[in-house]
Amino acid sequence: MFADTAKIYIKAGNGGNGCTSFYTEKYVNNGGPDGGNGGEGGKIAFRAVSNKNTLADFKFARHFRAENGENGKSRYSAGKKGKDLIIDVPVGTVVKDAETGGIIADMFSEGEVIYVAEGGRGGKGNAFFRNSRRQAPHFSQAGEQTQEHTVLLELKTIADVGLIGYPNVGKSTILSVISSARPKIANYHFTTLSPNLGTVSVYDETFSVADIPGLIDGAAEGAGLGHDFLRHIERTRLLVHVIDGSGSEGRDPVEDYKAICRELADYSESLAEKPQIVVINKADMMTDFSVCDKIEELSGSKPLLLSAVVHSGVEELIKRMYNELKQLPPPKPLEYEPFVYEKPDKTGFDVVKTGDGEYEVFGGLIDELSRGVVLDSYDSMQYFQRQLRERGIDKALKKAGVKTGDTVRMLDVEFEYIE
Repeated sequence: MFADTAKIYIKAGNGGNGCTSFYTEKYVNNGGPDGGNGGEGGKIAFRAVSNKNTLADFKFARHFRAENGENGKSRYSAGKKGKDLIIDVPVGTVVKDAETGGIIADMFSEGEVIYVAEGGRGGKGNAFFRNSRRQAPHFSQAGEQTQEHTVLLELKTIADVGLIGYPNVGKSTILSVISSARPKIANYHFTTLSPNLGTVSVYDETFSVADIPGLIDGAAEGAGLGHDFLRHIERTRLLVHVIDGSGSEGRDPVEDYKAICRELADYSESLAEKPQIVVINKADMMTDFSVCDKIEELSGSKPLLLSAVVHSGVEELIKRMYNELKQLPPPKPLEYEPFVYEKPDKTGFDVVKTGDGEYEVFGGLIDELSRGVVLDSYDSMQYFQRQLRERGIDKALKKAGVKTGDTVRMLDVEFEYIE
């Protein structure tokens, strides 16, 4: 099954929790805190591979989660870092954020690896919080939790040449005679359902050719399989516009040429400006050769007469493609401003008066501090209250008008404010 789009869900690993532990050994009464830190969560990355040419795998497996960091242990043992998860995608896949449409990565080169989501930080063990005034902290820090992101994958075939035209004009047959590709070929009015790739050898050099599934009127607006396959043309350097010169499908070859050019222009100006070689196929069945003059007048260049079935004009087509590609710049990855998932703000906070004598404090700083709060631990609450003073939260509450006896809500917990 061919698929060139997919929606998946990715989540980097959570950080491991810090450990609350005290050293114990025979004849050692007060060994002190020895809780280790939690491990960092695994990252998420994408890797471009050439042994895949479809996104069909992602139709069945949609959720991808990196390994969580291991919790810290006693004896100052830090938890292991979670394993990174590398997701293999076909070369030419564009990775986008589903919510904004921003391009995260263009997997253009084989073997390219791009990390897109960072793992959560591991929590600190109680040994970390030991100081001269707090000799035996009975609390540790929880690991940082990561968010799940929705990602869109779009495969854009990377080929030097793209064969375009209406269904059943002979594109698949042409590909089969100029390369070793063996696409399915049949005499029907419907289009091929997936791009086929072939490699053409000229002298000691090679170039790739893609048979782009047939376009129809309205393709640029999404009619038929238009949008699904117009994206594959964007990567090509040269277009070979194939026309059925015999009119065997009951269509006018000249109008076919105009219609396809119109669809390219409607979809993208850059597509309309790509260099083209116009090929009039099925020349062995032609009866009206005035078509050649009309196409030449429209395109500005002499079309090539070809019959893929009897291999007439095939060598000339290969030479013309080769010579055109020699003059064109090599393909390049997309030019874009990379979309990066923002790391949560861990320093900001807001104070809001929610009612008479009621206040709520929330924000990234509160969420960060909450990782080290254990409500039933005196040491933990002392540490938390001191952080509130040192980080300016107390000052902000007073500025908002809080008084002794008022209720302050933080972390879904209510406190009575005492001056």
